[in-house]
Amino acid sequence: MIQGIGLDIVEIERIHQIRTRQSRFPEKVLTKSELEDYQGLKETRKSEFLAGRFAAKEAFSKALGTGIGKELSFHEMEIMVDERGKPYFKKPKETGVHLSITHSRDYAAAQVIIEST
Repeated sequence: MIQGIGLDIVEIERIHQIRTRQSRFPEKVLTKSELEDYQGLKETRKSEFLAGRFAAKEAFSKALGTGIGKELSFHEMEIMVDERGKPYFKKPKETGVHLSITHSRDYAAAQVIIEST
């Protein structure tokens, strides 16, 4: 049974502008492991990666029904990829969480479905 669904879309250019003005923005959104992946990217790919992770974390918080704030912070969520490149939430470690992240030239979007087990 589906417990929650979350969807978020972000303009990549908006994230690029924020990270240009606020050099610590990636550190606010990404965990240490995610930051390592981010820092290993070419400059042209960094805003896309950050926008995708931002959208995914927003989508997860919407699926839970909490939003990001008092009950859930960006650092309490960590996204990794498996050996096939499929993204998944390493933190919080919950079963039944499905994540999809997509990018176009202008947008990054993510959808999260949480199933009760």
